[in-house]
Amino acid sequence: TVNDDLQAHLEFFTELGIDGIRLEPEWRRRVAGATAPAEPIEPTEPLEPVRVFASQADALEALRVEIGPDCRLCKLHTLGRKQVVFGVGNPNADLMFVGEAPGADEDIQGEPFVGRAGQLLTKIIEAIGMTRSDVYIANVIKCRPPGNRNPEPDEVERCEPFLFRQIDLIKPKVIVALGKFAAQSLLKTTDPITRLRGREYRFRSAVLMPTFHPAYLLRNPSSKREVWEDMKRVRAILTERAD
Repeated sequence: TVNDDLQAHLEFFTELGIDGIRLEPEWRRRVAGATAPAEPIEPTEPLEPVRVFASQADALEALRVEIGPDCRLCKLHTLGRKQVVFGVGNPNADLMFVGEAPGADEDIQGEPFVGRAGQLLTKIIEAIGMTRSDVYIANVIKCRPPGNRNPEPDEVERCEPFLFRQIDLIKPKVIVALGKFAAQSLLKTTDPITRLRGREYRFRSAVLMPTFHPAYLLRNPSSKREVWEDMKRVRAILTERAD
């Protein structure tokens, strides 16, 4: 019966801890309007517009502007560096070189690999039939550490995401990690460069090839043969992955 059903409902609500109902008119209106369509919720803060760039060059330039000429995200801006060294080269490069950090010459000129090691890197690039304008060159961090010391973990943590964004914008087919620090940072390993070089790794849709740093070759010319073997493999991969 209706009374039995009502009694069952009341017992159920009592078990839930409900001991009465509100009789005020405003509560009745709430119940009456419960099935009305919900009003759209306006966002409390404006949504960030999605930026669309006409080219990879424009996107890279926007990233350069975002970092700015005087980045202060880590302590290096207080330790004597002159400027941010963003990167240089072809925004559509199939081949990208990643070093450790700017040195004294790079800090002055604002471009990576312009000193003696950079001159040797240019010769290495030319040896596989390319020029510096064909490739893109950057570093794990974009400011010179004092005395050319290795970058410290907190500096890498703050700056490395910018490198990853450069890689994702350029979309190189091959990345050459120059030297122990760059290779270990990108691969998140402590293996020595002697174990890492000569092998191929997958990295953000590219093939990563660690090899000796040009500065190391200036001190150890006998290792140039191994770098030449690495670069021949780089050239072969680029040929294999040609569009």
